[in-house]
Amino acid sequence: MACSYPDHKQDTDQDLESVPLVALNMSVRRKLGLYLNPRQTVAADWMTVAEEMDFTYLEIRNYEAFKDPTKKLLEDWQARSAEVSVGKLLSILTKLERTDIVEDLGPMIDEDVRKYYESLKKKKEEPCLPLQVPEVDSCAPRTPETLGLTTQDDPEGLPEKFDAFICYCKSDFGFVYEMIRELEQTQYKLKLCVFDRDVLPGSCVWTITSELIERRCKRMVVVISDEYLESEDCDFQTKFALSLSPGARNKRLIPVIYKQMKKPFPSILRFLTVCDYTRPCTQAWFWVRLAKALSLP
Repeated sequence: MACSYPDHKQDTDQDLESVPLVALNMSVRRKLGLYLNPRQTVAADWMTVAEEMDFTYLEIRNYEAFKDPTKKLLEDWQARSAEVSVGKLLSILTKLERTDIVEDLGPMIDEDVRKYYESLKKKKEEPCLPLQVPEVDSCAPRTPETLGLTTQDDPEGLPEKFDAFICYCKSDFGFVYEMIRELEQTQYKLKLCVFDRDVLPGSCVWTITSELIERRCKRMVVVISDEYLESEDCDFQTKFALSLSPGARNKRLIPVIYKQMKKPFPSILRFLTVCDYTRPCTQAWFWVRLAKALSLP
């Protein structure tokens, strides 16, 4: 699906199917909520949109508890698959005959798409070098990159804060999504920082990660698996977090095992108490224990 809004100002049409939903900033998401949050009798609202996104009846009913269900819906839809795009969202709105939304937000979406492509171009032209590990520099960043990092950041207000940063590799995302359902969408109401869902594209990955772990998140959940042991990103995140909390005095890191492993447990985390989902005898208490650990001050 290509951009086709009135007063379109881009030199060439961009394929919106290739633009991830994370490219849409807070202003667009808030306006979507203004259109979709009120229950409608003659036009499609957020519930109808959720059905088109293949959310189940029980999931949709749970979203009713949120003040801004559209915002939460977009976050979870975005977290479900890397293939969720701006184009798919517009296709759903068009299919549901909400052309009023598409036309009204078209210029704002065009601007977000333009910024998204500019950030990709800048990233390719100015590749950033990773921080040295294990010598981690936790000093304040020298650039304004730490402003507007996440989808809910307000550059003119306070930065978005989280209860926990989730350290995971791509192959374990199915469990991460289950963690989102169990800890964010239940009575615990915790706020997790999931990189692929919450972080805006374009900035240096290492700088963003350091800022989130050190200043934005109270704790870090490390999803341990055989694939985790081979991930350079996970290795950096774990070592950086450990450097901020020697000996884990503040229970900053919480290792989680959710499936059987063929490789040995990482020695760097051997002194920490593990939350083990693979043990049938403790599985019933798994989410309660993890939620309480993340809820500590």
